[in-house]
Parts: sequence; structure tokens; C-alpha cells
Amino acid sequence: MRITVQVFLATGLLSFGLIGTAVAADGEALLAENCASCHSVEGSKQLTRIDAQRKTPEGWTMTLFRMDVVQGVKLSNADRRTLVKHLSDTRGMAPSETADFRYILERTPNVVENTTNENISGMCTRCHSLARAGLQARTEEEWRLLAHQHLGQWPTTEYQAGGRDREWFKLAVELAPTLAREYPLETAAWTEWAAREKKSMAGSWRIAGSVPNRGVFTGHMLVDETGTDTYSVETMIDYADGAKEIGTGGAIVYTGFEWRARINVEGVSMSQVFAASEDGDAMAGRMFRTTADELGFHVTAVRETDGISEVLAVSPTHIRAGSTAEVTVSGTGLSGDVSLGEGVVIQTVLSATPTRIKVKATATEDTPVGPRAVKVGTAENEVSITVYEKADSIRIEPPFAIARVGGGSTPRVQATFEAVAYANGADGQPGTDDDIRIGAMPAVWSVKAFDEVAQAMEDAKFAGVMDARSGIFTPAMAGPNQARPFSTNNAGNLAVVAIVNDDGQTLTGEGQLVVTVQRWNDPPIR
Repeated sequence: MRITVQVFLATGLLSFGLIGTAVAADGEALLAENCASCHSVEGSKQLTRIDAQRKTPEGWTMTLFRMDVVQGVKLSNADRRTLVKHLSDTRGMAPSETADFRYILERTPNVVENTTNENISGMCTRCHSLARAGLQARTEEEWRLLAHQHLGQWPTTEYQAGGRDREWFKLAVELAPTLAREYPLETAAWTEWAAREKKSMAGSWRIAGSVPNRGVFTGHMLVDETGTDTYSVETMIDYADGAKEIGTGGAIVYTGFEWRARINVEGVSMSQVFAASEDGDAMAGRMFRTTADELGFHVTAVRETDGISEVLAVSPTHIRAGSTAEVTVSGTGLSGDVSLGEGVVIQTVLSATPTRIKVKATATEDTPVGPRAVKVGTAENEVSITVYEKADSIRIEPPFAIARVGGGSTPRVQATFEAVAYANGADGQPGTDDDIRIGAMPAVWSVKAFDEVAQAMEDAKFAGVMDARSGIFTPAMAGPNQARPFSTNNAGNLAVVAIVNDDGQTLTGEGQLVVTVQRWNDPPIR
């Protein structure tokens, strides 16, 4: 099943064949041709179920997949692409409606959701992420029908672990009014967004981000129109370590702001899931390996055009009080004096262009510790450089992670960690709320058994291997292992250990990694 899902994604959502300029018109015709026989309302153009809900491109992709597998609605790849585009544009989600759930679209690993409604979390998140519910908008009746659909399609639901401890169906139906209040079909946000004129994404973009255990990168992204909301893309990235990477590919924009791209970067297929700002002059999201979405990084992009001046990145991200360092500030439209905040003196400007300024800066001995905003003339953003005296502790990010064994058609799921240094706050104690985050530092990585049970099962020996330099853990292959006690699978409960040397002092941080079984069902929205 997983292979089928991946193939469908490749052809249905993230494939960039020329959709052409007639997508909108063809989309409504395709709905009538392929969907109206079951969903039409006699005597009107209204489509039952379909017109009572709104979804993201990934959500509509899942709907069409289900229609194919369960109902036998067979579509060509081209028609499927057209329908996903049309449904997303006409029955989509506004930017503000997806903002709290971008992590699931961007495939961000190891996110811990914070649910505020106990009824929704108790019902929906036993099987799905909260984002799965939050990235849909329905009428109350449509939410109620969804409960019926669950039980009709999966009749054993009430007898599974998530349902047999309560009156599952009764509670699911009664939840419809709550879901309709939280995620209603009709909203001012969608009405306003649907009517707004959308800006083309074509042009030159300045991009920046940070790759775990590699550091800050900056670069350009050149975008040219190839059709209605379709684009060719070329990326040129410079890393802080001096490496350069060039990528080429294509993109499509759904709903006026949902950017989806596939880029070949030095022979590696990378996917981009970005959200454009409402004015169309900025984008933010995540870029990750197409075949291993856990390996990726967040990206910020700003359009390079007259009148836009923003700071996007600074490298290094921290400087010790009493030291001098070369600091590079990157952005777009940069002009004017560089400011790194109180107590950080700019000694000299080493080089300057509208996209990158390198300075020699000194943080005085008595510089107050903590982050300070980075500015160039009038340009600024939420970019900061942290002054510190010494690192007092190391925290592993993420503090808890999951990796998955794999093999055959199901690839292994790796886990990536960073060692982040902190300075004690005013209370002088590590691990408290007033600690000052300094930033990621190079570390030597290893794993060990998390507890006595893991020690007895020799988890550190069998569950996988940690790369000592990159902080990337690769789990073992799946299947019973005759060499293990009780011939168990290569699962494990591990402590992740990072050792950092900061100016002669050695600091150690620990996190937790659970290595578990394969994810057999991996839909676009988990």
C-alpha cells in the first residue's frame, strides 16, 4: 500500500507536467464528468459532500486516492492533477486557516502537538494528528457524515483499541457541532482570500536557512512561469562551510499561496512545501528529501525587487563576549550601517553587496549576554546574534525523537539531532525557563541504552548506528533478529549523547530516541 501512495503522490500532487492555462475550466468539467453521477443534487449544479467541504492540496489528493481505491473512480494522471488544482483553488483553505498546522504539510518530524479541545483530541487524535482534522473545513452535517463514513468504511472501528472503551459512534456523531465551530465551511478568511487577486511567483528570490550540524546557508531561487500557476525553478545555494549546490526543477502553486516544488539538487530529489505570504513577496516552509522527508530544513524566501529590504540570516549565530569574529549578514536590498546590538562593535566592513555584508565585529568584555537583533540600515527581521560568556549546558534538539526500522519496499526512517548550547539565566541554574539559548555547536555523537530494559535487550547494539559527526541516526533493518535476546525485531529505546567542547570545557547533553517498527500507512497528511 505504501508504494501505491508514494506513486500517487508523485503523479497526483508533486508532478510538474504542463497543466496548461485551461485548468479552471477543465476542472469543473472533470467534476461533472467523474463525480456528479454520485454527488449531484437533482436540478442544480451543487455537488453533495464535495461542496460542503474545503481542503488543502494534500487533502484533496487523499480524497481522490480513496475514490480510486474504494469507489473505482479511475482518472488519468493529467486529470488527477487538474482536479487537485481546481478543487484546491475553489474549495481550499485560506493562509490563516493552515498557519497552525503547517508542520504536517511540511513533513516536519518529531512535532509534539498541543491540543486545546479535549473532545476533539480524545476522538480524532487517537488515530490521526490534530492537523488532519484542522486542515479541513466542513458544514456541521458534513462533519456528521464523516463520522458515518468512518464506521461504514471501517466497520471494526468500534472494536479497535481507540474505540472499544466507549460508545465510539455515538460520541463521534455528537462531536459534529464542535468540529463545525472549530473548522467551519464558511469563514471570512476564506471568502476574502478566494476573492483576492493572487500575485505571480515568477521572479528572483533570496533564500536562507540552516541545515542541522552544517550551519547557515543562503542563496538565490530563480522562478519562471511555464503556465498558469506552474513554474520552472533554479536554486543556487552557498553554505557557511564554502560548499555550493545548484538545483533545477519545477513548481506549482495551489490556492494562490501553497507552493509545491520538486528540485533535483546535485542528483538528489528534494521537495519544497512552502506557504507564500498574503502579499506574495515572501515564502516560508521546509525543503526535504523526496524519498526521506525526515531529512530536511526550514527555508525563508523573500522576493528580490525594489522596495524590499530584509535581513534573512546571520553567520555565526553567536559570539563570545571579549572575542572578535567575522560575521556575515545575508538578506536582500541591504544598504547602510550594520548593527549587531548593544556592546557589539563593528570594527570594519570586509565586503558589502545588496545580498551579503561581511564585517569584523568585537563583543566587548562587559557586553550584556543574550540575543540582540541584527539590522542593516532600515532592514531587519526576526534574526538575532547571541552574545555569551560561556556555555553552561547542552540540550539535544529534538529532546525526543522516533526512528523506524525498514527494508524492502519500506525505507528506514532516520533521525537527526543537534547539540544546542545554553547559558544559565539570572537564577544561575541550568534547565530553567530563563536559560539563554546560545545556538547549535559541533558535537561528538553516540547512543547508549536508555534504561535497564534497553540494556538487557542490547538495544544500543542492534537498533542502529549513530554517525559520530553528523548527528544522524540510521536504524537497523526490520525483521526478527536471531542474534538478539528472544529474537525480537531491531527496535530499541536509546539515549542520544552529544559531547561538546566549548573553548576547552567539555559539556554533555542527552536526549531520547525510540526506534520502532515501520509505518505501513503513510498518507500525505498523517
